[in-house]
Amino acid sequence: MLVALVLALASAPGAVAAVALTRLSYDPYSNSSSQHRTEVEPDTFAFGSTVVAAFQVGRFYDGGASNIGWATSANGGSTWSNGFLPGITKYAGGAYARVSDPSVAYDARHGAWIISSLALTETPSVTGIAVVVNRSTDGGATWGNPVLVASAPGGSLDKNWTVCDNTASSPYYGRCYTEWDDNGDGNRIKMSTSSDGGLSWGVARNTADNATGLGGQPVVRPWGGVVVPIDNANETAVRSFKSTNGGASWSATTTVASISRHTVAGGVRTPALVSAEIDAKGKVYVVWQDCRFRASCAANDIVMSTASDGVTWSSVRRIPIDATTSGRDHFVPGLGVDRATSGSSARLALTYHYYPSASCTSSTCQLDVGYVSSTNGGASWSAPVQLAGPMTISWLPRTSQGRMFGDYISTSIVGGKAVPLISVAKSPSGGLFDQAMYAPSGGLALATGTAAGETAPAGASPGPAPAPRARGPAIIH
Repeated sequence: MLVALVLALASAPGAVAAVALTRLSYDPYSNSSSQHRTEVEPDTFAFGSTVVAAFQVGRFYDGGASNIGWATSANGGSTWSNGFLPGITKYAGGAYARVSDPSVAYDARHGAWIISSLALTETPSVTGIAVVVNRSTDGGATWGNPVLVASAPGGSLDKNWTVCDNTASSPYYGRCYTEWDDNGDGNRIKMSTSSDGGLSWGVARNTADNATGLGGQPVVRPWGGVVVPIDNANETAVRSFKSTNGGASWSATTTVASISRHTVAGGVRTPALVSAEIDAKGKVYVVWQDCRFRASCAANDIVMSTASDGVTWSSVRRIPIDATTSGRDHFVPGLGVDRATSGSSARLALTYHYYPSASCTSSTCQLDVGYVSSTNGGASWSAPVQLAGPMTISWLPRTSQGRMFGDYISTSIVGGKAVPLISVAKSPSGGLFDQAMYAPSGGLALATGTAAGETAPAGASPGPAPAPRARGPAIIH
């Protein structure tokens, strides 16, 4: 049953009213090996008036979840149906031990909704053994068993993402693209394509420079070109590559910008992965967390770079959620762009997580979720609105890399409103967590903003890059 609640806006500057949230799902699993009543790491995609969401359900400490949940709205986020994907894990009639990293796409030519995910084995260790997709051909109401995209019995796959070409005039209309990386192949970036609505997938291809990376999010330009913004394997820089021939080959990577990342307090996992979107004219927007605008890199902002050609990227601009002296820390953003708009009239929506105080501790940190929007292509932004929180860190499930709400989140724009999906945790009870997926009831308005973004002064140091993880780069499941 879907339920609604209203969360008070206790700690968000500029917030003007309470936001009603609708719970979309509830962890039904009971296997003792994972942490229950937990739902993390959402993605969404919108086409027409339909929004489909996917997320992990029943998070394991050392990687993956019991299953992938889904939620579908056919009316722009006003009402939702929900369920769980069949045939992937042993908890849902499948062969795999666990599953992670859901990504949602839609193929308009074939009328197919697609949820891709990372199937995991757990012996002798937790490893990404396959990328799979589940398909729906009835508007996201029911889902079929998984189709194999790629497997690596001796490798370790991670962080898949899928997108499809939905422009009828494109020479590659109906072609879908899935990206992932293979830690067993030195974190090599891989791309595969499908031309039949995800029923079959081609051979995995490398970039022209055999690049390594993590967390790519491919976007398709209106004439059929594909651009893939992605972190390098150590999350110290954002890079991109492209295809102009429907995925038959992929270019060498180019640098978008370095990443300067403040380590988020409280022991929460917050990788600096990109969130990427595209507008009606093919302009690519990329956001990530970055501390270059803060003195001594003492906290993160959400920053953005854009490219009209998918190759030449703009200077990094700070999204002005609050003053650089606020002391707040911002991380793990999810960007939405209205694909019916472009240029100086492009409508953007940004959901993000934040701490009111960047210097908090695991016992004092308050995790909140905020929202801002722009109706002029990011030239200026609205005042922030708090969507959820404060949440206590101990309310989040444990993982080997810190407490978790998700390595990424998502915002879609449909019918002129933003529909973000967020993981909301409340106080555990009865030895179980109380963390589930919520969306703002009926969506959020896109506001005309007055706060202008800012570019770092010429010659300013971008700040320190994060140190590579001791466990080795690019395995985060």
